[in-house]
Amino acid sequence: MAAISSTLFHLLLLFSFGTMASAAIFTVQNQCSYTVWPAIISEDGPTLGDGGFTLAPGKSVHLTAEPGWSGRLWARTGCDFDVSGNGKCLTGDCGSLICVGAGETPVTIVEFTIASGTTYNDFYDVSLVDGYNVGIGVKATGGTGDCRFAGCVADLNGHCPPDLQVISSGSVVACKSACEAFKDAQFCCTDDYSTPQTCSPTQYSELFKKACPTAYSYAYDDASSTLTCSGSDYMITFCPPT
Repeated sequence: MAAISSTLFHLLLLFSFGTMASAAIFTVQNQCSYTVWPAIISEDGPTLGDGGFTLAPGKSVHLTAEPGWSGRLWARTGCDFDVSGNGKCLTGDCGSLICVGAGETPVTIVEFTIASGTTYNDFYDVSLVDGYNVGIGVKATGGTGDCRFAGCVADLNGHCPPDLQVISSGSVVACKSACEAFKDAQFCCTDDYSTPQTCSPTQYSELFKKACPTAYSYAYDDASSTLTCSGSDYMITFCPPT
């Protein structure tokens, strides 16, 4: 009887790991009034969406993130690519249609780590640490845990302080982080300000946080902005409705 119980325990354990370490489906949709060019950097696991693609207004794509996948996703705007995928973007440029490196800031970034055989939860957040260019929202579907909405719905370009503005053809197209704008350790959480105890919110990060309370506003904002969910798929929306 003891042997049967032990076998059953191990089978249940294997089954539980199998169910927790499932692939996640990302539905990436564009609700902006203009075309965006999503960019994806895979830090652990296969490249998703070839690393970059075109997404017209009202369109969506489905991507599969395998267990253990981690990476970053953002929108590029104002892109002009030739038939070979060569070209530039006004914001979020990463070398070509298919990204060949980290994107140029400022950009709004989605960060994901999908559960693997040794972790129980997916981790996700929307970050303004590298600035803002396009509103983004992440909604978990069908999971359990702290599966709240993460994102920045507000139009920060329309409320960006003059010192942080990126202007093209007379319009604000992106909003820099204070770190990028001023190159100061206090804003970048570096040097003497490199710990949670010494790097506090600033007037600029507080402005971001007030506008987008579920997004990372500065490097040590993770207590309120990193979410965990198990067994979920995710809807990632550019220009989510207010």
